[in-house]
Amino acid sequence: MCLILDTSFNIVAQNDAHASATLTTRANTIGRWLFEVFPDNPNDSNADGISHVRASLLKVLKTCTPDTVPAVKYDIARPMSEGGGYEVRYWRIVNTPIIGTDGFVQWIINTADDITELVLLREKFQPPATPTQRPSR
Repeated sequence: MCLILDTSFNIVAQNDAHASATLTTRANTIGRWLFEVFPDNPNDSNADGISHVRASLLKVLKTCTPDTVPAVKYDIARPMSEGGGYEVRYWRIVNTPIIGTDGFVQWIINTADDITELVLLREKFQPPATPTQRPSR
């Protein structure tokens, strides 16, 4: 899945895989600000996907090097035609700069892997936390 962003984080291109996975269309994404198209889930008080992705993008602009967000919960809004609301999603995101002849970032390639099944399986089979025991004296 891939987006191409300008340095203000506006979407300039979106591939078919990204549109399909995020339940969007190019007509509804191209030219719009990334965080307007993909906001945090307003029904989740712990939603912080935007802050992680924004920090990664800002790091790319500052360092002119790629940055990875290894796992972030960033729910996807369902279209009203599909009942609205949000679908829980977890993503591994890589932001890669395209450097212009002036040495500055011109665009950012934002790729994402949907790791939702992996995260949910890990949560399902992770043993419960045990309380820390004090050492005997």
